[in-house]
Amino acid sequence: MNLVDYSSSIWSVVPALLALLLAIITRRVIFSLSIGIIVGAIMLAGGNVVDAFIHLKNSVFSLVYKEEGINANNVNIILFLLLLGILTALLSISGSNKAFADWAQQHIKGKRGAKLMAAALVFFTFIDDYFHSLAVGAIARPVTDKFKVSRAKLAYILDSTAAPMCVLMPISSWGAYIITLIAGLLATYGITGYSPLGAFMAMSAMNFYAIFSMILVFAVAYFSINIGSMERFEQLAENTSTPEDEIPVSSKEKGSVLNLILPIITLIIATISMMMYTGNQALAADGKPFDVLGAFENTTVGISLVVGGLSALVVATVLIVLGRKVSINDYIKSYAIGSKSMLGAITILFFAWTINGIVSDMQTGKYLSSLVAGNINPAFLPVILFTLGAAMAFSTGTSWGTFGIMLPIAAAMAANAEPALLLPCLSAVMAGAVCGDHCSPISDTTILSSTGAQCNHMDHVTSQLPYAITVAVASAVGYLVLGFTTSALLAFATTAAVLLVLIVVFRSKAIKA
Repeated sequence: MNLVDYSSSIWSVVPALLALLLAIITRRVIFSLSIGIIVGAIMLAGGNVVDAFIHLKNSVFSLVYKEEGINANNVNIILFLLLLGILTALLSISGSNKAFADWAQQHIKGKRGAKLMAAALVFFTFIDDYFHSLAVGAIARPVTDKFKVSRAKLAYILDSTAAPMCVLMPISSWGAYIITLIAGLLATYGITGYSPLGAFMAMSAMNFYAIFSMILVFAVAYFSINIGSMERFEQLAENTSTPEDEIPVSSKEKGSVLNLILPIITLIIATISMMMYTGNQALAADGKPFDVLGAFENTTVGISLVVGGLSALVVATVLIVLGRKVSINDYIKSYAIGSKSMLGAITILFFAWTINGIVSDMQTGKYLSSLVAGNINPAFLPVILFTLGAAMAFSTGTSWGTFGIMLPIAAAMAANAEPALLLPCLSAVMAGAVCGDHCSPISDTTILSSTGAQCNHMDHVTSQLPYAITVAVASAVGYLVLGFTTSALLAFATTAAVLLVLIVVFRSKAIKA
């Protein structure tokens, strides 16, 4: 079947834009994604409904099985979600979650401490955004529930410390991927003043959106800054005596904090070890020696997450058996309940993956990237690329896809117009991609942050958006200054100042209200 080419047409944005607008207006994610998918398929088939159905069937089938075999990445992500759901149910039925919450109540003083703990856990789980959102959600949720922190606030904390942290760290799945792209660009343009790692670190220092998203998270946690609908969710949580959406498994037994800590530590260690192992296997296959960055660059994240999840589940089971506090019936029941708790997230993921495929076939990214062509003052390049990167990631739901498309374009434009702006332009693309991914309701990371917090997905999207837009506006001003002055320090200070002013304005309005 020959697909209609929309690579040079504004019509290429219609399916994604339609799905996004409907999701925000109706708050019905599955319905909105379905409409976007159907409209996109019909457009690609040139209006032929039968061809549209065939193309859609093939697209959905390819999410699980491709010509070369099983789609291991997607299948492994689904398996990891199920494993983490089961693990969470086991920790609940054994009383471990409650024990950890009781322990935290003695050692963590108030809501502020609970929120800061949830945010600080990123310094242990930054290896991958999926891993972070789900693992930290499982650890922090009992504590934030205990102190009546809303699930929307927890989801915001998870999401704003996932991609923003991963994109700044060279030793992460994100960092390794970006360093690989940078290495190719440096070689293409004959740039020898930076090593790929050195260029990455310089770019990270100019990734204003990621840096200030992290800073804002800790400020929000410490000063209880509530913007937009977050105020309503926080008040609702404060006035609610029970958790918003707890997994319906309870235990009459007194659990042990150690029974929660050991499986989580196992999850982290096993996942990192497997990432190193699969990365080393790939390096060895290419005849390369082992090194940490190389291993992260070549690792297989999906299977590493599954091995980590299975290892944690085994440890949790052993501890339950040794404790002899959970009946066989309750143990088996937890598998069903834990798996069921993840079905909503899995369904949304399947629909998100499907529309991402439709958007790819529509060549939305190629059309958006073409918008930067023409006679442009080089000083405006960073802010333009930041804005375009954000628009692309928002509409496609993927940072990595935006990196792959936009980084080469940004490098070519900067090299031809103003070589001194090469790294600032690449940084702007990275920041814009994370910003768009952060805001997009069809982003994997956004979906999994909702899942980790057990929060309604659209509640998370709408309550997080004001924070993300605030940082985006401040970052855009920073990139404008960076383009005209080429001073990263001045641009950083400007971004900080604008963000501070915006937060003060929002705070004063909230107090008056």
